[in-house]
Amino acid sequence: MKIGNIEFSDYPVFLAPMEDVTDIGFRQLCKRFGADVVYTEFVSSDALIRDVKRTKEKITFGEEERPIGIQIYGSDPDAMVEAAKMCEEANPDLIDINFGCPVRKIAGRGAGSGMMRTPEVMLEITEKVVKAVKRPVTVKTRLGWDEESKIIVSLAEQLQDRGIAALTIHGRTRSQMYKGEADWSLIREVKNNPRIFIPIIGNGDVDSVELCKQRFNETGVDAVMIGRGSIGRPWFFRELKHYLRMGELLPKEPFQWYLDILKEQVTGSVERLGEFRGILHSRRHLAATPLLKGIPDFRPTRIAMLRAETLDELFAILDDIPERFQLE
Repeated sequence: MKIGNIEFSDYPVFLAPMEDVTDIGFRQLCKRFGADVVYTEFVSSDALIRDVKRTKEKITFGEEERPIGIQIYGSDPDAMVEAAKMCEEANPDLIDINFGCPVRKIAGRGAGSGMMRTPEVMLEITEKVVKAVKRPVTVKTRLGWDEESKIIVSLAEQLQDRGIAALTIHGRTRSQMYKGEADWSLIREVKNNPRIFIPIIGNGDVDSVELCKQRFNETGVDAVMIGRGSIGRPWFFRELKHYLRMGELLPKEPFQWYLDILKEQVTGSVERLGEFRGILHSRRHLAATPLLKGIPDFRPTRIAMLRAETLDELFAILDDIPERFQLE
C-alpha cells in the first residue's frame, strides 16, 4: 500500500489525530512503539492564518515522527487553501483534511463533520487544497450527517475524483458522535467498490489486537486508524504490530514497565508545558489508561492521582500503586 510516495508493509496501523491528545510527546511514544503514521492535533485554518501562537505550535514535529500528517479543518475554501500552504512549509509527509470532527463548536459552524450537510463545499475545499500543495492530501470523514443521509459510498468516489491520495472513514454518522458501535459495513462497501483505487483506512472502536485483525480481514481496508483505544496506552501499537505479524498475543510486561511509560509521558508534558499545565494535560491519559482499570478499591487512589498538582505528589501516588495493590 502506498500513499503518495510513502510505502507501507502489510497491516499498517495509524494514530488518529485527536485534539488535546496527539501532542508531540504522545506521538513520539506511539511512533516508538510502532505506529506507521501519526497525525497532529487538528489545526484550525482560521487560527493558523491569523498567526495564533498555540495553533502554530501544533504543526511542530520531530524528524523521528515521520511519516507524519498535519490535519487542518475549516469551512472557508480560501482559508483552507492558505492554511494548507502554511502547513506545507512545515514539511510534513501528508496534509489531512478533517471532515469528521463531530463536536458542536466545529460541526455546528459547518466545519469538520458539518461538511456532511454541504458536500459541495467539502468537494470544493478538497479540490482547491489538492491543487494548492505538492504534498499528498488525504481526507478523514464519517458515514454521513445522520442515519438518513449516509452518503459515504458516493462521496468517496467524488473525493477520489478531486485528487486525494487516501481516505479515512470513521464508521459513525455525525449525529452518533461517539455513541453506539462503529459500523464498518459501509467502510467495507467503499473499499470493495471497483471504482475506488486509493487506499481506504478504517477507523472506529478498535481497542483490541483481535478486533484490529478482524477489521482488516472482514473489510479489506488498507490500514486501520487507532483513536481512543490508544489514549493512555501508547504501547498498544507494539501489541498490534506483533499480533498482526505473528498471529499471537505479545507477552505482558511487568506492571512497572507500563507505569514507567506513563511517567515518561507525564515528564515530557511537564518539560514542554510547565508543571501545572503538563500535569493537567496528562490527566486524560491517566484517567483513560487500561493499566489502572479493574483494580479493586482503586477509586480513592484514582481521585488523588487526578487531583495531584505537582510532579512529586503525582509520582509518589503512582509509585505506591504496585506495592499497595500487589501488582506485578
